Amino acid sequence: MKKILIFVLVYCSAFSASAQNRERGYKLTINDPDSATNAIADAKLKAAFFNVYPGFAQADGYRTKRNVVLDFVTNETPTIKAKAGEIKVNSQWVKNKSQKKIEKELFTAFAKNWVSYSKEKHKGYTLTFISKDPDLDPEVRKNLIKTYFEIYPTLVKTFNNKSTNDVLFVVDTAYKAVAEASGNRILFSAGYMKAHPTDIDVVTHETMHIVQGYGYSAGPVWLTEGIADYVRYKFGVDNVGSKWSLPAYNEKQSYKNSYRITARFFAWLEQNVKPGLIAALDQQLRAHQYSEQSWAALTGKTVDQLWEDYGKAADKVTLTYSSKK
Repeated sequence: MKKILIFVLVYCSAFSASAQNRERGYKLTINDPDSATNAIADAKLKAAFFNVYPGFAQADGYRTKRNVVLDFVTNETPTIKAKAGEIKVNSQWVKNKSQKKIEKELFTAFAKNWVSYSKEKHKGYTLTFISKDPDLDPEVRKNLIKTYFEIYPTLVKTFNNKSTNDVLFVVDTAYKAVAEASGNRILFSAGYMKAHPTDIDVVTHETMHIVQGYGYSAGPVWLTEGIADYVRYKFGVDNVGSKWSLPAYNEKQSYKNSYRITARFFAWLEQNVKPGLIAALDQQLRAHQYSEQSWAALTGKTVDQLWEDYGKAADKVTLTYSSKK
């Protein structure tokens, strides 16, 4: 018994140091009336939980429960049954199982909450694709994946070679916007992709957000989104097919309108003021060195002066859109 207790203390001490960086606000409560006898199994379950659950929660959505309760059962499952906030573990199965085996079974149990899960690798880049939509068109899925492997490596090499090479796509029926990037995850609206199956360059825009990796308070939102849409224009694979284009200038617009309006301004700047300007701004934003003075330092004029010049000669830009045909 002394040897067992010593092992548990050593195991838990070794785990706690690394777990502190992984827990990120997640909490596991193990309902085990016989915890003294099951101390080793409980420690393995806890370690497995913090290795598996944060990744599941990231993929599952914003409202995934952070407080999780684990119960031991005998009849409900032969191994492990799990969903957000709740884990059931067969008390007989878990005996003498390795942590690796427990983690694998726990991941399998959580993955059953999704319609599909796959992981693909190509030339050093990995894409994990999760769908929570039973009606996702296989062709749309195929095109999203293909666009990632075609575009993302180019964006990494062009703008930020320190960006992650491991990205997660999640198609979610509960998400009602278009798409968004957070960390290494891109969340796609199942409803939007069903209504706009050809808009595969939403991948280009959102993966650029991953490459940007500016963090908080690096610069204004209009600049971040304007750069992402400019990159979609410049590097997109089929903007024609998705009927996406940059809008013509009019006097009611502002460079702060963001997205396509700002992107067209950036295309004009690249052709008429300073080639490479957008890449330079992108680098400053990532290094948290951007300020309003950046425009004058890079071009000799403020952004307001540049916008005024743009308004006087907005047609002086050649726009070419990508097409699969």
